[in-house]
Amino acid sequence: MQETRQNKVARLLQKELSLIFQGQTRATHGVMVSVTRVRVSPDLSVCTAYISIFPSSRGEEILAAIRANEKTIRYELGTRVRFQLRIVPELRFFIDDSLDYIEHIDELLKQ
Repeated sequence: MQETRQNKVARLLQKELSLIFQGQTRATHGVMVSVTRVRVSPDLSVCTAYISIFPSSRGEEILAAIRANEKTIRYELGTRVRFQLRIVPELRFFIDDSLDYIEHIDELLKQ
């Protein structure tokens, strides 16, 4: 029962975070940020979001900017989900480098 609620909240947060990042990245041309996976703690107090950044060469720079603006992102998320969630979870962001890993494996297989 608890896991079903966690999955529903994770899907909701992933959708809303992707919309927030989509709106923010329109101002920075040439950069695309997408939310690939979201995990929520059992008590729904911590949200761990894995983001994919294209181009990956600017990944650390964009991630640092996202972490610097964590409070404003959480506030905007709170205004979007205020009727679905009572408490807006604490946000943690990590880079999802699985696509880079897949490309590296493909290059090794081609050799």
